[in-house]
This record gives sequence, structure tokens and C-alpha cells, in this order.
Amino acid sequence: MKPGFGSELSNVLLRQSQIVHTRMAGMAVIRVVLRCNEAMADSNLNLSDCQLMQVPEAVYHLLRHTTLLSCNLAANNISKISPKFGTQFSRLTELNLSNNKLSRLPDEMLECVNLEKLDLGHNTFVDIPQVVLRFSKLRILLLNNNFIMDVDVRQLPEDSPIKEVDLRDNPLMPSCHETLSKVTTVTVTLSPREREEWEDLEI
Repeated sequence: MKPGFGSELSNVLLRQSQIVHTRMAGMAVIRVVLRCNEAMADSNLNLSDCQLMQVPEAVYHLLRHTTLLSCNLAANNISKISPKFGTQFSRLTELNLSNNKLSRLPDEMLECVNLEKLDLGHNTFVDIPQVVLRFSKLRILLLNNNFIMDVDVRQLPEDSPIKEVDLRDNPLMPSCHETLSKVTTVTVTLSPREREEWEDLEI
């Protein structure tokens, strides 16, 4: 091998990698723009699996005159929702934020006064976001596959608009699991409770 050949090869491979990355990023941008154009026609925005770390500013600009009824942001790498989201897309009735890295929602989400279904499954929530419990029309709440250990059942009163809550695959404490399993005002879906090791010990 000629002296310096390895270095030259590394540089070539690096340039090729950068070209591929740039092309992929360009394709992702094109995909977002195309899906925004589709949303202008049918009021349903699908930005699932678009490698997003946040909702791009371009989306707010492109859809500034569009009334969205549903939005799918599933399967991205979003860790934060901008307050602008709830303000601009306040007419949403359905929102899918599953399979991201969210642990909280901004209070501005309350601007979505017509929201009826919210999917927060497969994120990093450790409790039910307080803002969620203040939606006046929310009927279906999906919080499966998070890190929720405890839920205050008083957050789900008889007059709550929420009728279905999915809490499967959360590390709920045994006492919380038992309490939730007895709730009748709301349909709560739970995973079967795994018995603690000490419960199997004979005394």
C-alpha cells in the first residue's frame, strides 16, 4: 500500500458519507414539503417517520393558512413540542405523538380545544401530563409504553370527558395497578400485573 493511501481512502469515504447524508437530509426535507402540500388539500398532516427532532419552522410557515384536523408526528426523535404548535394548530381533533422522546407538553396545547384523541404512547412520560387532564373534549388518551409508576385516580373523575385511557406497559406500582383496575367511570386498559417476588414467599 502506498504511503498516505489509507488517509486518502479515509477522506474519500468521508466525502461519500457526507454526500449520502446530505442527500438523505435533502430527501427528508422534500418529504416534509410534499406532506405539507397534501395537508393543504385534506387538512390531515402526516409527518410520521421523517427523522424530525422538532417540528420544523417551515411547517408552521407552509401551513399558516391551513386548518389542520389531524396530525401524525409518530416515529420521530422529537423531545420537545413548541408552544407555537398548539397555538397555530388549535383546531386539531386528533394528534399522534407516539414513538418519540417526549416527557412533557407545553400549556399552550390547551389551545387545541377540539382535541378528542391523543396518542402519547412509547415516550418517556413519568406521569400523566397535567395539561392533558384539562382538555375539555378529550375522549381517548393513549399513554402505553412510558415510565408511569403512579396515577392519582382523582384525576379521572366521573365527569371527566376522557372515556378511554391506555396505560399498558408502564411500571405501575402494585397498589396503583389495583386501584386503576377497579375504576368504572373510565375504561382503563392495563397490562397484567406481574407479582412481586416477595408475594410468592410462603410465610
